[in-house]
Amino acid sequence: MVGGRAAATQFSGQCSSVDDSWLTGPGFGLREPGDGVAAPRSFAEMPWPKVSVVIPTLNEARNLPYVFSKLPPALHEVIIVDGRSTDDTVATARRLRPGVRIVTQTRSGKGNALACGFAAATGDIIAMVDADGSADPGEIRAFVEALLGGADYAKGSRFAAGGGSSDITRLRSAGNRVLSGLVNLLCGTRYSDLCYGYNVFWRRHVPVFGLDADAPAAADGTRLWGDGFEVETLINIRVAQAGLTVAEVPSYEHPRIHGVSNLNAASDGWRVLRTILVERFHYSKQRTEPAPAAAQPARQPAPELVS
Repeated sequence: MVGGRAAATQFSGQCSSVDDSWLTGPGFGLREPGDGVAAPRSFAEMPWPKVSVVIPTLNEARNLPYVFSKLPPALHEVIIVDGRSTDDTVATARRLRPGVRIVTQTRSGKGNALACGFAAATGDIIAMVDADGSADPGEIRAFVEALLGGADYAKGSRFAAGGGSSDITRLRSAGNRVLSGLVNLLCGTRYSDLCYGYNVFWRRHVPVFGLDADAPAAADGTRLWGDGFEVETLINIRVAQAGLTVAEVPSYEHPRIHGVSNLNAASDGWRVLRTILVERFHYSKQRTEPAPAAAQPARQPAPELVS
């Protein structure tokens, strides 16, 4: 576990009506505080949480068949948050999974897509899954087990024992380690993979992230703070500063199946570094020392962050 306080796992008390055998695993000895009752021996014997999967998309029609084929069978809902794709992404999603929910993001950028997906989700647990095939949706089970084991936030890690990557370059790996170390130093965490975006968490903690799904785009085209790829670093820092219990889950990253990645080691590294410093020394101070509402606009533009 990484930093934070201990927290008892809570359940909605609602069960899925579909097969939940994928979630069956060794018992964790969980019990509600003070109930004085022996814990169930496996997850299948207890009311288990409803899982919402949020998948941001932008022209990912060719990748969705693989991603959808790897999704566990006992999900509450799958939410595609589309950035106005010009290919058949939405039609493909509906063909592959007729019950899929389609949400059109309100602005642009991965951060805004995630904010829109989190706002639309109705499950007890939310899983963030990329649409390019780099993350294995079949690993969702391990993340859910970490939450049922007492974590508030299950963070994927390519560098934890059992994890790995066949996609990350040496430069990106070195940069990630440096940035992870900086956050650990400044925030008292023990993250091993700050920049990996495969995370699963209890929906009740979404307010901790402070993401705004509804604000209109800035008239001058400036991207709002947290709307870009920096969102994952922003979330990880805010989770730590809120004192949530974090469990790292080993995860394996695969290369993108089709299309070209938008990642750039230099520019994205700078963006993450700036996010770390701003979140640690500016926004954390705003949250701990609240000022009058007029002095804290809900919408925070991100100067110099280029779409």
